Amino acid sequence: MHVPDGFIDAPVSIAAGVAAAGAVAVSLRGARRELDERAAPLAGLVAAFIFAVQMLNFPVAAGTSGHLLGGALAAILVGPYTGVLCVSVVLLMQGVLFADGGLTALGVNVMNMAVVTVVVAYAVFRGLLKLLPDTRRSVTVAAFAGALLSVPGAAVMFTALYALGGTTDVPLGKVFTAMVGVHVLIGIGEALITAATVGAVLAVRPDLVHGARGLAAPLKLRVGGELVDAPAAAPAAVPAAARSTKPVWITGLVTALVLAGFVSFYASTSPDGLEKVAADKGIDQKVKEHASAGSPLADYSVKDVGDARLSGGLAGVIGVGATVAVGTGIFWTVRRRRAEDLTATSTGSTASSAL
Repeated sequence: MHVPDGFIDAPVSIAAGVAAAGAVAVSLRGARRELDERAAPLAGLVAAFIFAVQMLNFPVAAGTSGHLLGGALAAILVGPYTGVLCVSVVLLMQGVLFADGGLTALGVNVMNMAVVTVVVAYAVFRGLLKLLPDTRRSVTVAAFAGALLSVPGAAVMFTALYALGGTTDVPLGKVFTAMVGVHVLIGIGEALITAATVGAVLAVRPDLVHGARGLAAPLKLRVGGELVDAPAAAPAAVPAAARSTKPVWITGLVTALVLAGFVSFYASTSPDGLEKVAADKGIDQKVKEHASAGSPLADYSVKDVGDARLSGGLAGVIGVGATVAVGTGIFWTVRRRRAEDLTATSTGSTASSAL
């Protein structure tokens, strides 16, 4: 789904860039409410994990592959506003360091892969949670459905932008059918990865899943062959918010490094959904060379390292490190702004009471 330079004309690309900048600005403000003491340490890790998993293209049809977009996963784990920022950080790192996704098309990619996926996924997720029982299994099911629909949602957004500013004369109906068709298949992979990851975090630290906060299904005991509510447990000695996130952070970072540095070598080499559709329908006739094509890390390989496995692995590790560093810096800055806002509000309330 990474749109290169040349697919969409300059006016529409600029308009998409303005819209994307507005969405990021809104998300920066909204993320202040989401990045509490639990989410703030993990948001950068979520971005790095998405970067790593995006390197793992999986086959979806003959000659076509797909990869995680990540909007659904980020929104459910750390919140929708922070989710937009997570995917935007990933796209920025990919475009600048790895020549993946055009720089003039960065706004298009943020709208497709960050904003639309988060909005669609989180709306579906929240809607289903209102209908399903108040259980962890429901959270996983809702995550699956939200992720599944978010990918064709992004394909529809690309088609709309192509209709407004496509640089080639390909019938819109063909673009729509091909894009949505292949991305429905890719959405299945997105849903499986998202549900598995959310389920894994729920199993060990449900308090760290933004979308599961407030989940309070009573524990059931089987008594005489019937399920009954268990007696209320005594309050935990350590509040959930005070529990360390370090074990989860270390485990997540190691997992991301292994995926990007080792497992990525075995990813499918077939073109992804957009690349395949573009080649088959002729959308790529006016594609432009990436401005960062000369980057030492272009195409997810380290320049002058001859061994393909080592080159790709090093590039993946560098990418994970850069993404977690940049993401963590941004999210801690937003977190400090939240603390400043809370302090100012508290001070103002105290002063008013004194008067």
